Amino acid sequence: MRLSFHGADREVTGSCHLIECAGRRALIDCGLFQGSRELDADNAVPFGFAAESIDFVLLTHAHLDHCGRLPLLSQRGFHGEIITTSASRELARLVMLDAAHLQEEDARTRTRHGDANAKPLYTEADVTYCLDRFGRTAAYGVPMELAPGLRATFLDAGHILGSASIFLELEEAGRRSSALFSGDIGNPGHPLLRGPVTPPRAEAVVMETTYGDRMHKSLTASVEELYAAILDTFNRGGNVIIPTFALERAQELLYFLHAGIEQSRLPDSAQVYLDSPMAVSATEIFEHHPECYDAETAEMFRNGNDPFRLPGLHFVRDTAGSIAINNIRGGVIIMAGSGMATGGRIRHHLKHNLWRAECSIVFVGYAADGTPARRIIDGARHVRILDEDIAVRARIHTINGFSAHADQPALLAWHKATQAGRTFLVHGEDGSMEQFAARLTGTRVEMPKLGEAFDL
Repeated sequence: MRLSFHGADREVTGSCHLIECAGRRALIDCGLFQGSRELDADNAVPFGFAAESIDFVLLTHAHLDHCGRLPLLSQRGFHGEIITTSASRELARLVMLDAAHLQEEDARTRTRHGDANAKPLYTEADVTYCLDRFGRTAAYGVPMELAPGLRATFLDAGHILGSASIFLELEEAGRRSSALFSGDIGNPGHPLLRGPVTPPRAEAVVMETTYGDRMHKSLTASVEELYAAILDTFNRGGNVIIPTFALERAQELLYFLHAGIEQSRLPDSAQVYLDSPMAVSATEIFEHHPECYDAETAEMFRNGNDPFRLPGLHFVRDTAGSIAINNIRGGVIIMAGSGMATGGRIRHHLKHNLWRAECSIVFVGYAADGTPARRIIDGARHVRILDEDIAVRARIHTINGFSAHADQPALLAWHKATQAGRTFLVHGEDGSMEQFAARLTGTRVEMPKLGEAFDL
């Protein structure tokens, strides 16, 4: 029994872990590295294992940093089975096709600017081929026999629609062990989705530490701050620009905007533009999976009160509609991807609004080091967007209580329930992991480096 690490090791993106047991090899996730460049060169290098040797990929959820290298894996020879939940399967298709489209578009742009070697990491055709590798669908809490000596149970992680932690029961040469992979653990107490389930006991746990060094602001306070930022910006005659992750964050914000209008906290004349084809499609997928919702949200749907719909909502799919938004000088809320401002339509909205003092930019999610979002949050006076130097004059709001990731107290509680004798910390920056490790007791802590392997 052997465990090796091939992504999200002492960094937040690129999740990819390999378990070897009883002659079989299973990957937990195969995500894209994301950072200062839209196509990080790290994504193109060899995986650290032979793609054709992998029997299974167990996908925790559909965020790009967890599923984004799956097309590359199949392109390089993977012929095994990808297993995930029903919702994650739908969302992963959407996310990977969008990533391929952006990569192909970026390669065409660089070619026009004289880069003869420009090519996408993978194409939409590669994604289509990869989708054929998706096999059985996992149901929460139902053990699945992958092969003799290898059994997997998907557990609701409460992070995004369809997200899971994965519990593996292992047996080889008469020896038994267990390993629990956290995936990304959700922030308890949020609306829409159920919270993460209490994990089972495991001999070893591989867990994320995105916010292992801090506590989140309360959700109630964060919603109040959002409403205040919107009203203040409208009073100043500006636009509210929200760089938005298409999965979960966009839907959660629609939920709170819907609630704000129903409660007369926001004007019912407010116009909201969801300018993201992927976020629009993801919202429609969310509406198809009531099995993932908490009781209150499920009841809203049963009563015909769709929490994602509000009077002034505009779904924007086409480019012409997106361009037209830039003619609006004030009084609207514009939500667009990407959440870290590394690509997508948000760059155009920042270009047209970031330099305007009457506008506000509201960040409601994680921003990795080196990304435009992180530079703005850290106080940059100018940022480079679409090959232009843009002054930062808009008011900047960072509201971290909306995070879909558990904070330090919630992570500690989750870990305590596992009673793990050995803990591998991943999916976090060095400082976050070190502070979280210092709070753990009764377990042997490892912080693996890329390519490092351990016997279980």
